[in-house]
Formats: sequence, structure tokens, C-alpha cells
Amino acid sequence: MNDERAAKPIDRKLGQRVRTRRLEIGMSQERLAELLGVTFQQVQKYEKGVNRIAASRLHDIASALELPVARFYEGIAAGRGPGVAESTKDYIDDALATPEGAQLMALFAAIKSQKVRRRVVELVKALTEEGAEGKRGS
Repeated sequence: MNDERAAKPIDRKLGQRVRTRRLEIGMSQERLAELLGVTFQQVQKYEKGVNRIAASRLHDIASALELPVARFYEGIAAGRGPGVAESTKDYIDDALATPEGAQLMALFAAIKSQKVRRRVVELVKALTEEGAEGKRGS
């Protein structure tokens, strides 16, 4: 029994992009819900991809988030098989969809010195490698 209205991977991706943009501009789920005339729980369902976003609702969301509708679809390949609606840069979207990822990106972008930015990248790389070694040793 296939429910045509059930959320699909692209719905989760669109929801993730809504969340990323909302966090990027520092808007709460409550504020977005208020602008859309829905409950914050509905916004949560959109962001998690549990509920599909209708075209008219996506238009309203894009307006509230001050972003063209087309930006929500950038990089999503057409014609892929079932369950594959994402580009190879999903890890970036996943990271930016978290409050920490959005904050890290904003802080990193504020660093003016190229030398300091390089050192931050080296630090994060070292922390990642150290974490990977710790998992292997466990």
C-alpha cells in the first residue's frame, strides 16, 4: 500500500533547508510559525520532513525566510532513483542544520585573517583525527 501523500526524501531535504535558513537568520520556530499562521509543531514537522510542504506553503516559507523558492531546490538532482534526492554535499547541509553548525559557520566567516582561518581548519582536522583514533582504540 503506497501512500502518494507520504513524505519522501526530497521532503526531508526541503525541511532541512528550511531549518538551516531559519537558524542562519536567527529565527525561532515559534516566530516562523507565527508568520505562517501555523503552530510551531507544524514547523517542526515541516523541518523534519514528516509533513510535506505544499507549493503555496513553501512560497510563504521562502518569503518569511527572505529566500527565493528556487534556493530550496538547488543541488537536488532530478531523475534519481527512489530515496535518493540529495547531492553529494549533504554533510554540509546536515552540519548547517544544527545550531552549533550554523554558529560555527557564522563565527568562522567573521575571522578576517586567512592565516587564522587556516589554523582553525587545522585544529578541527586534528580534533577529527584524534576522535577517529579514539574510536579505533576503544
